[in-house]
Amino acid sequence: MDLNNILSQLETANEEEIEKLLQQYNGENSHTFTFDQKEEALRSKLCQSLLSVLRRQVQPSCQRTCLETLRILSRDKRVLAPVATREGMLTLGGMARLHAGEEGGDKQKSSQEDKQSEEEERVVVEALKCLCNVVYNSPAAQQVSVDVQLAHGLCACLRTARTWNHEVGLFTLRLLFLLSALRPDVRGVSRREWHAVRLLTEVLERTLDVRWVGPYEAARPDPQALPMPAEDNERAMEALKALFNLTLSDAGGEEDDHQFRLIAAILRHQLMLKTETEEKTEEAHSHAVNLLNNLPVSCLDVLIDVPVKGGLEKYGGKNMEAVQMLLDFMEKRIDKQGSNYKEGLTPVLSLLTEGSRYHREIRRYIKAQVLPPLKDVKIRPEIGTTIRNKLVRLMTHVDMGVKQTAAEFLFVLCKESVDNLLKYTGYGNAAGLLVARGLLAGGRGETQYSEDEDSDTEEYKSAKPFINPITGHVEEPMPNPIEEMTEEQKEYEAQKLVNMFDKLSRQNVIRPMGVRPDGTLAPLEETLCDPPEDNSGSDSD
Repeated sequence: MDLNNILSQLETANEEEIEKLLQQYNGENSHTFTFDQKEEALRSKLCQSLLSVLRRQVQPSCQRTCLETLRILSRDKRVLAPVATREGMLTLGGMARLHAGEEGGDKQKSSQEDKQSEEEERVVVEALKCLCNVVYNSPAAQQVSVDVQLAHGLCACLRTARTWNHEVGLFTLRLLFLLSALRPDVRGVSRREWHAVRLLTEVLERTLDVRWVGPYEAARPDPQALPMPAEDNERAMEALKALFNLTLSDAGGEEDDHQFRLIAAILRHQLMLKTETEEKTEEAHSHAVNLLNNLPVSCLDVLIDVPVKGGLEKYGGKNMEAVQMLLDFMEKRIDKQGSNYKEGLTPVLSLLTEGSRYHREIRRYIKAQVLPPLKDVKIRPEIGTTIRNKLVRLMTHVDMGVKQTAAEFLFVLCKESVDNLLKYTGYGNAAGLLVARGLLAGGRGETQYSEDEDSDTEEYKSAKPFINPITGHVEEPMPNPIEEMTEEQKEYEAQKLVNMFDKLSRQNVIRPMGVRPDGTLAPLEETLCDPPEDNSGSDSD
């Protein structure tokens, strides 16, 4: 449709004509995401005209149609100047029943408490969709949102979550997620002054239908129950994303500790739930993992402080169902072909690493699953289909973050003992971690661990003298290449090798390195000059 024609008709047409005109435009452009640059000025004028129509007392059906048009136009970040103003944002906020800032603070109109008509709800949904697009695409709109305290209106809306239509709830939560993601200054004030974390926790609790049977213990989901409805799962994920942003910084305090433990208990409940598809279940668990990473590690005991079915006492009476779900999630992410390991895998690895570092029972359980006592040491540790094999392969991954996170996880499971780590991975796979930690000379990390058992199997003990420490497995005997040589030939080959290394070193192709007494790498000449440290008073491991 011709935009000039639309603009001219909007000035004089009545509601019915405006609605009919815009419905035609919406139908033609509902799937348009790339716009003609030559018509930018016209589209910007159309945005202004639509806001003028919305400020009149027009019927809800006309409001909805105008907002649909504005939503389509808001996909183009270059035409949002008329909307990204105080007046424009307050107009959309009013349509969305947010009543931001000076328009009413958190005092919601009584009409919101009444049951809205279906048409009015559709107006609210379209206004929220517009705000999501505008806030996402316009830094100016983000600043105005802060100025008019749009997040305050959103937090006030969270208090009425019981009355939400699905889409109203979904886009209210999404808008809060976008604001808190794009404006770090919104996070602190939403958390401190408007109690956004508590309100979102309550929304999540209702959405997941949590029924408490103890201080931080939710009733077990019925194994025979139907999967979680798709709409509930969508809202839960938006709430998790918003909570993730708001908990990125720790405000501290006893109230926060209680709130974090409550969140951890709800997340444990969510990990036990299934949605309508395996893909959606994995996505929901991914958001749960991200949020668990933001909680203080001391709160993770909530994941295991649940009565054990059958009274098993193997791990101090702790319930490891949630930990097993996290391990299963981790393995699925490792097995996912072509996935982004940095975004998809490192969060769960980091979570399990920190949980294992500070909670003995979690570490003992994960160690038993990931690094069971060695029996067959004839195969290299990175070859095979066990979870240990998969993690060892990740220790030499091309992505530095993935490589370091996987190595750190295994190191913590080994109680940060270099000898123990090398037993399971081989020196070659562990070299990167040891260099980064300054542990090439052996020893332990800084964390103190309990003195629980680390027993070796008889099979491992008998094979240990024959294991190649570099590869971490027993190799087939190789023919000795110098066995047939005379002493003169051996000396000649040795000298030849020295000359080759010397040439490469002089040309700076390689640089000979050595290990300092503190376990860090340094140029060879420096390590030869360093005096040895006196270790007579140190404890041997």
